[in-house]
Amino acid sequence: MTASEAAGDVRAVAQPVSAPLTRAAIFMIVTVKPGPDHRATVRSFCGDLPGLFRAVEFRDIEASLSCVMAVGSDAWDRLFGPPRPKELHPFREIRAGGRHAVSTPGDLMFHIRAKRMDLCFEMATQIMARIGDAVSPVDEVHGFRYFDDRDLLGFVDGTENPRGQAVIDAVLIGAEDPAFTAGSYVIVQKYLHDLDGWNALPAETQERIIGRTKLSDIELDDAVKPTSAHSELTTIVEDGKEIKILRDNMPFGRAAEGEFGTYFIGYSRSPRTIEQMLENMFVGRPPGNYDRLLDFSRAVTGSLFFVPSATFLEAVQDDEPEVVTPPAAPAAVEPSASPASPSDGSLGIGSLKGDIRHE
Repeated sequence: MTASEAAGDVRAVAQPVSAPLTRAAIFMIVTVKPGPDHRATVRSFCGDLPGLFRAVEFRDIEASLSCVMAVGSDAWDRLFGPPRPKELHPFREIRAGGRHAVSTPGDLMFHIRAKRMDLCFEMATQIMARIGDAVSPVDEVHGFRYFDDRDLLGFVDGTENPRGQAVIDAVLIGAEDPAFTAGSYVIVQKYLHDLDGWNALPAETQERIIGRTKLSDIELDDAVKPTSAHSELTTIVEDGKEIKILRDNMPFGRAAEGEFGTYFIGYSRSPRTIEQMLENMFVGRPPGNYDRLLDFSRAVTGSLFFVPSATFLEAVQDDEPEVVTPPAAPAAVEPSASPASPSDGSLGIGSLKGDIRHE
């Protein structure tokens, strides 16, 4: 699917942010080491990614392998220079009471999906073989689909994802930033769950915290659903219209270590939508009416990235970008802060064609 709003005769091809539903995923975050040689390695890799992808994908072309590469705020300035995406900035940390949406380092993020984990692993291995000397690993999470698309808390995760044309409208940049048409923003967070505490709750209490029935996944009636329900606080309405994002959350864990978690990943046309959701969750809407799920789930990472179009990555040259001064990191959001306003392809690594997965 191409996006050409405000781009004249230039048609940009999106990266596969909306790849089909898969059984496995790897989320990999790295930082780029200082120095021109390391920057040159990463810039050169942008053009090499299609070839790496095709080599891995061809081993099982029916396994729906896809790979999205995203870039953090500070890394953008060092790797590409101006212009920069209008709304790209470091992840906004949030503190409210004992709740904390942490901000953690990240220059590059790779979201790799397939029906087979071995293909995801091979893709990640080939990426690191190409850029490993130029980057430092920050985090790597191997996610899996859990039964009928449930998280480890036992609830279906992703029911309200947009579908069809609504996905394009929700995640792809158009006329608002024509230099980056077909790009997208993505926020990732790793949550760890207190399953013992959660499972000690009656199912009815869990349902009121989530805002949906546990077995049938039906949204609770407004007459019984608390205003602090997760589904309520993560619904963003502007001018009478709900502003959608695209999630591809995955469970992960290590049973022997007692680690049980959900990797949140949300794509959006503007980061403000997800930032508003997080503020509603951690601070509350109104302040103090926070998401009770956070009494059992703790965010241990948090990063914001920009997903440039496949066309942009393909056009990256080996020469050094102009030097720019990175913007200051935004201040942490405190409970007293006012709410933020919500407001195939030539690269060969997928497109927005094909099945739209539900969330």
